[in-house]
Amino acid sequence: MLRSRRPAAAALALGAVAAVVLGVAAPAAAHVSVNPKEATQGGYSRFAFRVPNESDSASTTKVEVVLPENAPVGSVSTMPVPGWTVAVEKRKVDPPVEVHGSQVAEAVSKLTWTATGDAAIKPGQFQEFPVSMGPLPQVDTMVFKALQTYSDGSVVRWIEEPTPGGEEPEKPAPVLTLTAATPSAGASAPAAAPVAATSDDGDDDSAGGAGTALGVAGLVAGLAGLVLGGLAFARTRRTTPPTAAS
Repeated sequence: MLRSRRPAAAALALGAVAAVVLGVAAPAAAHVSVNPKEATQGGYSRFAFRVPNESDSASTTKVEVVLPENAPVGSVSTMPVPGWTVAVEKRKVDPPVEVHGSQVAEAVSKLTWTATGDAAIKPGQFQEFPVSMGPLPQVDTMVFKALQTYSDGSVVRWIEEPTPGGEEPEKPAPVLTLTAATPSAGASAPAAAPVAATSDDGDDDSAGGAGTALGVAGLVAGLAGLVLGGLAFARTRRTTPPTAAS
């Protein structure tokens, strides 16, 4: 009996450890995030701020996303989310941000989505809030601090910035990684090669056209010579008297 109880006790202990580990890991994974997590500097991209509901009883009624001050974006537009209104706050930037060749002195500083009616994010659900941004700044990362307000009045502040090589914070802020743009292969290809090829092709066509013209002229001259020779032979036969038969 003792031998049979030992495996059972070991299994229970392992189960308890697994439950504790999963219980600790699960809340850390369910946080506000930005998707995709990577983009290219200087480009325009579409992103979605994904907001899960971590409460067992309250619904998420408001989401606030703060854009980083050290990485202003000249153009930010939002996509309508059914049942939610969005408020856009701007701030002055110095130096201005260039957008399509124009200098823009204002940049979006904060986006606030508020639920209306029954559109709040309920327990066990999540909601995405799409935005389009660009041109993306010349920085390595953009940290978007977010605040999540629940229907019971509680506020979760997703504002902790990650540290390189460190553990994930308890309330991490959404982080977007930006990579430098790489030159396209077409831009580095020499432009002289197609021009030289076109020039060579044109010379070959000219030489071929000249040879064809000379051949036709020679054929015409030959035909004219045959015609003139025939006419001379016919004239000679008419003017020469017939010889008497012996």
